[in-house]
Amino acid sequence: MKEQFKNISLIKNEAKKRFEIEVSQHFAFINYGEMGDQIALVHTEVEPELAGTGAASAIVEKTLNWLEQNHKTLLPFCPYVFAYIQKHPEWKRIVDKRFKAYDKL
Repeated sequence: MKEQFKNISLIKNEAKKRFEIEVSQHFAFINYGEMGDQIALVHTEVEPELAGTGAASAIVEKTLNWLEQNHKTLLPFCPYVFAYIQKHPEWKRIVDKRFKAYDKL
């Protein structure tokens, strides 16, 4: 994660069902669904003003850390999150082994 994002807090916005970070009044976020101890990450989005800054990677990394710290298992339906885990296979440790594409990570 780029240095500029390290001290930005991750917010679990339960009203909007998304994990988010705010940078200069612009948001990067991941929509989620929660079922008990499982969290499905379904869509990652970065406002145009943050495009190319590393905000998408930062929101994914912060969210994965949050999931691990809160003992949640991950269902990475979002293609960006899925690709991130393929590039950083150490995060496979939090993916639910019953996830249909687990063996592709």
